[in-house]
Amino acid sequence: MSIAVKNIRKTFGAFTALDGVDLNVRSGQLVALLGPSGSGKTTLLRIIAGLEYADPESGRIQFHGEDVTDVPAGKRKVGFVFQHYALFRHMTICENIAFGLKVRGRRERPAKDEIAARVAKLLKLVQLDQLGGRYQHRLSGGQRQRIALARALAVEPKVLLLDEPFGALDAKVRKELRRWLRRFQDEINITTIFVTHDQEEALEIADEVVIMNNARVEQVGTPQEVYDRPASPFVYQFLGNVNVLRAQSLAHAGAHAPTEAMLEVDGQIYVRPHDIEVLPHVPGAAGVVAVLRYIHAAGSTARLSLEQVSTREPIEVETTRVTLAGLDLQVGDLVNLRLRQSRSFDDDFSI
Repeated sequence: MSIAVKNIRKTFGAFTALDGVDLNVRSGQLVALLGPSGSGKTTLLRIIAGLEYADPESGRIQFHGEDVTDVPAGKRKVGFVFQHYALFRHMTICENIAFGLKVRGRRERPAKDEIAARVAKLLKLVQLDQLGGRYQHRLSGGQRQRIALARALAVEPKVLLLDEPFGALDAKVRKELRRWLRRFQDEINITTIFVTHDQEEALEIADEVVIMNNARVEQVGTPQEVYDRPASPFVYQFLGNVNVLRAQSLAHAGAHAPTEAMLEVDGQIYVRPHDIEVLPHVPGAAGVVAVLRYIHAAGSTARLSLEQVSTREPIEVETTRVTLAGLDLQVGDLVNLRLRQSRSFDDDFSI
């Protein structure tokens, strides 16, 4: 089931939540809506679900070519999973999953045996088939979220929408559950859109990432595309760590050779910490001269905090622990930094 969002605008009084948003989601994709709080992610998701409506005459929503803009949420055949599970405390897990089927009108309601069979199948699908008789207070947060997902799938939706599904879970459970969701998506192959503000989460499991900011879509692409080829300074800084340095200071240091246009505007250079090479300091050699202020070597990657000598600009560098050991550095040492790859947006070119 493909989804097309065309020129959607949504305002709440004087506040603009969505400002002419366009989006196309291909059938079977797992798409992440990623952005900071207030960027419009959840509002867009709720409009796709039919839980909110766009401003009059602002645009259209289509499911596989069919216009559903004015179709009520209950008739769009959308499964929606909320952040805080929304399970019924007085019902068993089986009863929670079956709820959406049992409340249907008599003509649309499946037979009891069919409902029971569907619930059993879903419990097995979410790997909780031994827990059907329990109540939600006896489940972990990750188990509750999987039950919420099974309940959304029970009504056989055409589209699955998840609003920060792992937001209420601790970091370890989040990692486990999002990897499970990726495998689960590959198995059921249903068009899925999920909202998150966690960059690592979106980049790890999504087929495509939609980055939103200030009520608009900044960039759409695969995780590798948006990370390696960010379309704007916002995307560059939002996705992972980045150093923002002045072009003139780097040119004078001989770190690379910016164009004359960059030097005229004294533009900004964006470079990720892992794209900076640390070299032993040699007076007069090319490169940014910096002083080492802090070493954090816990884990597989070493992180260095440095200060550019000429401008006192802070610079963060990531390197391997093996490389760091070979340099034999101490806090206070001078080093030369070389930029392997960097980017400027002043004239839309890379360096």
